[in-house]
Amino acid sequence: MSGFRRGVRLGIDVGRARVGVARCDPDGMLATPVETVPRDDASVARVLALSVELDAVEVLVGLPLNMQGDDTASTHDAREFAAALASAGDLPVRLVDERLSTVSAHAQLRQAGRSQRSSRSIVDQVAAVVLLQQALDVEKSTGRPPGTPVSPSQEPA
Repeated sequence: MSGFRRGVRLGIDVGRARVGVARCDPDGMLATPVETVPRDDASVARVLALSVELDAVEVLVGLPLNMQGDDTASTHDAREFAAALASAGDLPVRLVDERLSTVSAHAQLRQAGRSQRSSRSIVDQVAAVVLLQQALDVEKSTGRPPGTPVSPSQEPA
């Protein structure tokens, strides 16, 4: 665990209707669900408020690429949300590949005996847990921060 940076991180699963939020402990051992934030004009502010409450050092936003690694309809949305977080807050924001995190979340909930319908309110949090745990595992195995940094959006001059 030589290159692992200590500190609480938030994992963010951006959806059209909801934003799933997960966190990890300062040693990055375990990702746990935090909250499902309604997707509206206040969602960026709520995620930033959670980052302050939880004393986060970094925010990892899931980037929903397709299986070939190309952008999807949701990719642009996730990039915009990440840029808004980076612009509005003073925390580092990184985009991490989240291929299969939602599929994996649904599978875990099914295995736990939850129907897709009864899982709707928490699947976003579980997807955020999955993407955060994957990102933590990548950093621990490579010694490098996962994903790519997001710079605050540049306004046209």
